[in-house]
Formats: sequence, structure tokens, C-alpha cells
Amino acid sequence: MMNFLTDAQAYLPILLRGAATTVGIAFCALVIATLFGLVLALMRYSGNPILSWTSRSFVNVVRGIPILVQLFYIYFVLPDWGIDLTAFQAGAIGLGLAYSCYMAENFRAGLEAVEDGQIEAAQSIGMGWGMTMRRVILPQAFRTVLPPYGNTMIMLLKDTSQASVITVAEMTFQAKMLAASTFENLTVYTLVAGLYLTLSVPLFILASWLERRFGKK
Repeated sequence: MMNFLTDAQAYLPILLRGAATTVGIAFCALVIATLFGLVLALMRYSGNPILSWTSRSFVNVVRGIPILVQLFYIYFVLPDWGIDLTAFQAGAIGLGLAYSCYMAENFRAGLEAVEDGQIEAAQSIGMGWGMTMRRVILPQAFRTVLPPYGNTMIMLLKDTSQASVITVAEMTFQAKMLAASTFENLTVYTLVAGLYLTLSVPLFILASWLERRFGKK
């Protein structure tokens, strides 16, 4: 136990630097996933066959390709086309695009949960499509989407570990380097597990609070 505590004091500063990168890439990917996922959902919900087909095709294609392959493609293939990204940028964009498809399905389910009668009532008093979305559909869809959104947010945080394969110096990458140089696998990965749990718990609490505060009664 004393050896574990001693080693932990030496390893924690390195792992905490990786944790900061983990939080940064998770935040950037979440912003991309949320915004692009909402766009995809609105395209699917718009009733325009071209927009709906484009959204559905993108979601199906991206969901059918493993995230690791997407990260490899963005980081190693795009430079051949003149698009050079840092490992952090590639990781954030790759995770954001991958999770935007799951967000899009969550948002679409929320949009479709709004009763048609409310939409017809809004249109009958002269609301256009945009105003109906802002004042009637989106506020109600938001409540429906909260539980799966919270779960997806937590999954995204944990999946930032996959960015280590393209040399993003997040927590898992730092742990692998430490374990390879010290052979203290038990200590290193126990600390990493504890840090991931520490990062996840506030998200559990936030998701639960949002669901109680704004979710369906």
C-alpha cells in the first residue's frame, strides 16, 4: 500500500496533464457532435427528400465505420489531400463527427415525439416553420432528448481514450507510456480508472440534475 501511494504521487502529475487533454478533447468533440447532430436531425425532419436522404446516408455511413478507422483516416489520409491537422484536432473532429450521428438520432427521436396536433395548432395561428421549431417543437424535444444526451456525453468522455492511437497525449496515452517505462501496470491503470471515474461522476450528477430540472414531469 505504501508503495502504491508513493508511486501514485510520482505518476499523478503526468496523468493529470493527460486528464486535462482528455477534458479538452471531450469538450470540443461534444460541441461538434451537438451542433452537427442537431443539423442532421433537422435535415431529416425537414420533410425535404434531398436533405432527409443526405442526412440519413451520412448517419448510416459514419455509424458503419469504427471510430478508430475514422480517426486513422482523418489523421493519416487527409494530409494526402492537403488537409493537415494536429493529433488533437483530428481526435476532436473524428470523435465529434462519429458522435454527431448518435446525437442526430437522439434529436430526431425528440423531434418526432412532439404531437402533430401542436404543430398544426402553431401553424393555424400563423407561425412559420422556423418559429414553430423555436417556440413549439425544440423546447419539447429538448426534454425528451435529455436522458439519452447525458448518456451519450458520458460515453464520449470515455471514448476519448481511442484518440491515443493517433498520439493524442490524453490520459490513456500517458498511462501507456508510464506503464511501458515503469512496468507498474497495476498502479498506473488503477489510477487511470480512478481518474476516469472522477471525471465521469460530475457528468452523472449534471445529467441527473438536468433531467430533474428540465425533463418531462
